[in-house]
Amino acid sequence: KREKIPFDNGNEFNDFQHTYAYDLDIFGENSLFQNLNRTFTYIGKKTLSKALLNKFSNNEILENQESVEELSHKIDFRQDFMSISKISNDKKTNYDNLLLWIKFNSKPLSKLSIILSFLLPIVFAVMVLLYFFTKNELFFSCTTISFIFNLIFAGRFLKRIKQENAHSANINKIVKQYGLLIQKIENEKFTSKKLIDFQILLLSDNQKASLALNQLSEMFSKLDALGNIVMTVILNGTFLYHVHNLKNIINWKNNNQQNVEKWLHIIGEIEMLNSLANFDYNNPGFVYPKLNDHHEISFESLSHPLLNPKTRIGNDISFQPQSFVILTGSNMSGKSTFLRSLGINIVLAGMGAPVCAAKANIHPMKILVSMRLSDSLSDSESYFYAEIKRLKQIMNELDNKPGFVLLDEILRGTNSDDKRSGTIEVIKKMLLKNAIGAIATHDTEVCLTTNEFPNQLINKCFEVEIINNDLHFDFKLQDGICKNKSATFLMTKMGVI
Repeated sequence: KREKIPFDNGNEFNDFQHTYAYDLDIFGENSLFQNLNRTFTYIGKKTLSKALLNKFSNNEILENQESVEELSHKIDFRQDFMSISKISNDKKTNYDNLLLWIKFNSKPLSKLSIILSFLLPIVFAVMVLLYFFTKNELFFSCTTISFIFNLIFAGRFLKRIKQENAHSANINKIVKQYGLLIQKIENEKFTSKKLIDFQILLLSDNQKASLALNQLSEMFSKLDALGNIVMTVILNGTFLYHVHNLKNIINWKNNNQQNVEKWLHIIGEIEMLNSLANFDYNNPGFVYPKLNDHHEISFESLSHPLLNPKTRIGNDISFQPQSFVILTGSNMSGKSTFLRSLGINIVLAGMGAPVCAAKANIHPMKILVSMRLSDSLSDSESYFYAEIKRLKQIMNELDNKPGFVLLDEILRGTNSDDKRSGTIEVIKKMLLKNAIGAIATHDTEVCLTTNEFPNQLINKCFEVEIINNDLHFDFKLQDGICKNKSATFLMTKMGVI
C-alpha cells in the first residue's frame, strides 16, 4: 500500500477535456502534481498546474532547467521558502481578494481635501498650544471647535475608509506573508538568468517589492483602530489619522497597481521551480534532456518517474519525424505503463524538469493522448462516443502542428473487424498529419500495416513467458510483434475456465 503523500493533489485543476491531464494522471491522488508539489500558496499551485498543462518554448525550458538545477542545491532557501508559505495558510480567496482590491480604481482625494488634511491638524495643534501657554478660555473654545470640525471632516471619508477596512480584513495577513516570501527572493544570491531577472523585477523605482508590501500591511493594520470608537474619535479629532491613512493607501495602490500581480506571479514561479528542484534533488539519477528542433525524440533507459526505483525497468526508444510505433503485448505486460512513461517524461521535459531516463534528446511538442476515458452519465455519453470525440480532438490539434500522440487500445466499444479497420485508418491518418507517437493494440493484424509504411511504422512489443506454470513478465521492450498470450492461461490457472 502506498504511503499517503502529505501535499495537495491539485484535483481542482483537473480538466477532463485536456488532451492528456486525465489520461496521464497529472492531478489527483498519487498523481504527478502531488509528487512534484511543494507549494503552499494558491498562486504557487496554480503556476505548477499551468506548467504541467502547457509546454514552454525551448528557450524557457532551458532557462527553467538552469534555475531548477541551481535551486536543487539551495536546500536552506527552498526549506525556508516553503516554511514561510506554509505558515501563510494561503487560499484562493486571499489571492482573489488582493487582486480585486488592487484592480479596483480608487479615486484620489481632491487637492482641497489633501490641503485641509494637513491644515486642520495644524490649526488644532496651534489652538492647544495657545491655550496651554495663555490659559485663555477663547483658545479652549477654539480647540473644541477645531476638534469637532476635524471629526466632521473625517466623517466625510468614513464610507471610503470603511470600504478599505473591509478589504484589509481579508488581505492584511496574507500581504505580510507575501512580503516575507518576496524578501527571501530578494536577499538570495542567484546565478541563473531567470532567477536574477526575477530579482530585477522586484525592484521598482529603486524600492524593493518586499518593503512596499510591508508598508501596505502596516497601513492596513492602522485601519484596525476603527474597531475602537474612543481611539477613532481621539485620533481623527486631533490628527485626522484615518484620512491620512486613506490617502496613503490610495497613493500606494496607484503607485503599485501595475506591480502587485507581477510580484505574485514571481512567488508562484519560485514555488513551481522549487517543486521541480526538490524533485531533482530526490532523484539524482534523472537527467535533463537535450533539446532539438527537428521533431526527434529519444530516450535511453526510459521509465515511469513515480514507480519504485528499485523495481522499475528502463527501456530504450526513439522516434524520427513522422514515425509511429505499433505496440503489442499481453495484458499486464507493461504496454500502458510504457505509454504513460513516454507521456509523463515529455510533460516533465516540457516544463524544464529532469526526466526518468539515463539519456534523453527531445523536441518538445504538444502531447495528445487517448488512453483512459470514462462514461459521462451527466452528459449522456457512452465510453465509445467519448473516445470518438477525443480522437476528433486529436485530429483537430494535428491540423495546427505536429504532435506526440499516445493511443491505448482504441475503439473498444465496437466489434473486432470494425475496431481493426478503424484502428488502421486512424494510424494512416496520423501519418498523413505528420504525427509521431505510439499506439498499443492487442490485434496483431494491425501490425501488418507496417508492410504498407515500412519507413514510418515500427512494430515493438512486450513479451510474456510461462515459466514453471507461472507467468513471467520482464517488461523489456522488444522489436517485432508479440507472439505469446496470457489471458487463456491465466483464466485456466485461476479456475475461470
